This record gives sequence, structure tokens and C-alpha cells, in this order.
Amino acid sequence: MSTSEKTIKVTATVLGKAQQFTCTPGQEKELIEAVELLNHRVEQMRGRTTVRNDYNALLMAALHLCHDYNAVKTQSDATNSALKSLCDKLNNDE
Repeated sequence: MSTSEKTIKVTATVLGKAQQFTCTPGQEKELIEAVELLNHRVEQMRGRTTVRNDYNALLMAALHLCHDYNAVKTQSDATNSALKSLCDKLNNDE
């Protein structure tokens, strides 16, 4: 986000504490959904493990989300590569 873009402030609760974030107009819903997902994952970590410390629960949740992201990215890259290969094959058949 460049410094010339307008931003708005959004308050969301993370780990039971109100936090203020900035985002571009129109992105409020996605920001709130991301906070809700993070809070959900933190609660999952607390439920699955002996992690009770907020920092450690947050760290574990972040690591799980990064792992999920990497898995989706790997699958997306493979799909894009397969599609490119199919398009190249179609173009060569012409």
C-alpha cells in the first residue's frame, strides 16, 4: 500500500483485546474475517495442546496458517503449470 492511498482504522478483538488496524477502504470485511480466523486457530491450538500462553498459542496458530497457505500455493502452482502445459500443447497442435 503506498503512502498516498487512503486508509481507514478498524478495531478488532485479538486474543480478547481490542486492537486497531488500518486497511484500505473496502477491505474491512476481509480484515475482520482474518482476525476471526486467527482467533479460531488460536483457540484450536489451546484445545489441542497444552499451550496456554497467549504468545505461544498465537505463534502456533500463525505457523499452522502459514503451513496451510504454503500447501495451497504449492497446489495452485502445480495447477497453473499443468494448465500452461495444456495451453502450450493446444497451441502447438494448431
